Amino acid sequence: MQISDMHIGDGFDYQYIIDAFKEAQKLRPDFVVYTGDYVSYETDEQVVQFQDVLKYAVTGSLGTVGILGNHDYGIHYEEERVAKKITQSLKNVGIDILRNDSIELNGINFLGIDDLWGVNFNPEEATKRYDPVKANIALCHNPDVCDLPVWNNYKGWILAGHTHGGQVKPPFLPPLLLAVKNRKYDAGEIDLEDGRTLYINRALGCIVQVRFNVRPEITLFELMQEV
Repeated sequence: MQISDMHIGDGFDYQYIIDAFKEAQKLRPDFVVYTGDYVSYETDEQVVQFQDVLKYAVTGSLGTVGILGNHDYGIHYEEERVAKKITQSLKNVGIDILRNDSIELNGINFLGIDDLWGVNFNPEEATKRYDPVKANIALCHNPDVCDLPVWNNYKGWILAGHTHGGQVKPPFLPPLLLAVKNRKYDAGEIDLEDGRTLYINRALGCIVQVRFNVRPEITLFELMQEV
């Protein structure tokens, strides 16, 4: 299960995030990954709000990991102290946060890259832990990182967020606004044609409560063992 971009704060009524968590818990996922932007930070009050939401956090029976997004670094994405507060809040409810690091959980090697726009972006520290003989899943908030030469010949799935699918998408047209350089990185599954497959979650929350033709999303994946 992938959950991304909750954006807890004053921009919208986030009770529906709690309701979505309660429904997601019923699915009893084996693994849960969180791909950043837990808050829309203005003051430390958003961290307190987030801690209230975390009382209902979805965790996996075999493991739960996450990474940070740009908004988790506070004002102008430059406040490491905010990132540490959010990281600790997540750890307190059993969510391991990977900051350019990896962790192996029940046979899967999770690689977690800190955010491209944050103050701790060092992707090679994560990708050097890629092990081609293991099952690997990479977590990367901003999909633009997929275009950088930092992947250490990684082959496998990359789970990202950040774009919200544009939040507003006219029928038969691309989204009007995307916070990425590579405009093909909007939402869903994208074959990067080099042994990597990218999946961009459309976000469970939003910056402002406006969506059109882009539904909020919690993503379920079925893991298969190759024979």
